Amino acid sequence: MSMRKKPVQQSRRPSSGAASRIYSRENVSRYSERARQRQRSRRIKRGVLAGVLGVLLVAVVGAGAWFSSIVSRLNNSNIITDALNQILVDSDVAREPFYMLLLGTDGRTDEEVERTDSIILARIDAPEKKVTLISIPRDTKVEINGSIYKINAAYSLGGAEGAVEAVNELCGVQISHYAQVSFEGMKELIDAVGGIDIYVPEGDEVDDPEAGPVTIEAGQQHMDGEAALTFSRARHQFIDGDYTRMRHQRMVLGALADQILNKLDASTIVPLVESVANMVVTDLSVGDIVSLVNAMRGMDTSSIWSANIPSYANGSTYINGQSFVFVYEDALKKMMERVDDGLDPQGPQSMGQGGNASATIDDLSDNSNRDWASGTATTHSQEEEEESEE
Repeated sequence: MSMRKKPVQQSRRPSSGAASRIYSRENVSRYSERARQRQRSRRIKRGVLAGVLGVLLVAVVGAGAWFSSIVSRLNNSNIITDALNQILVDSDVAREPFYMLLLGTDGRTDEEVERTDSIILARIDAPEKKVTLISIPRDTKVEINGSIYKINAAYSLGGAEGAVEAVNELCGVQISHYAQVSFEGMKELIDAVGGIDIYVPEGDEVDDPEAGPVTIEAGQQHMDGEAALTFSRARHQFIDGDYTRMRHQRMVLGALADQILNKLDASTIVPLVESVANMVVTDLSVGDIVSLVNAMRGMDTSSIWSANIPSYANGSTYINGQSFVFVYEDALKKMMERVDDGLDPQGPQSMGQGGNASATIDDLSDNSNRDWASGTATTHSQEEEEESEE
């Protein structure tokens, strides 16, 4: 039986029309062009992605460098030394009360060593949203290493740690944090936050070229940095001189706190951070500052307690031809016991030992320098007490 071979299958060929569509030169060219377009698209996407990643990388590196620069300026190691950190006591700034020393310098030097022109001890209680500001006259008599000095020499003798030690000893406290700002720095800081609002009592107008170029009238004032600096430095025209200057400095700090905690425009954050880093030196970390501001936001800054240490100066307070401010030590001790307990210091706002009346930043705007110096000033606490007795 003959075997029939299975026919060999023909390969399937396209019709002449299909063949022309696939193999024509025109279609080969079109196919090649489409392939090139796909490759070009992939290259463009890869390039864009690489560009975006590059921008992000530069931004991250730049932000890191900016942040590092901020920290290095803010925590200037020439001032915030290991010796200072060993003296400062630990605290959780957002969760517990602490003392902070605020020093202001006017930029002048004595034998190339800068001296502090403004000394304020602040007790800050973030959980309760309470602040107490205690001014210390720069000519206050203290003993340092067995010798008599004015307290503003403590910084030139021993740096920031010397100033902290002197205030710790004088007031019987343990300071946790430190900040130092030049008067020029304060001016730029106030400009960075958009200025501050202060009500100037009649009699506290300022027209003192030695203090600054700005004339300040009585009444509600919106002060820029130059005006606030002038207001903070004026003393010659007032009956109690340096005590009025210290009151004005506390008023400026209260107004600055109000601007930062309650009125700050988000657009001012970057220039504010730059200004703070350029002009303020502190041991506080950036994280501590942010935590503290967030914890204190919304506080009634007009209720900040205000006082200077109980002290006096007259013809009997000269030593070797130099005028000093002497401290009423017993009155200071009692005042600081109240401050430690979170109470109103009931301390003086001028020369003297103080009394039983509370005084706040708000009260400073309601009385002139003559009222405070003569003892005729009235405070909200006194008015409330009189009303309760009626």
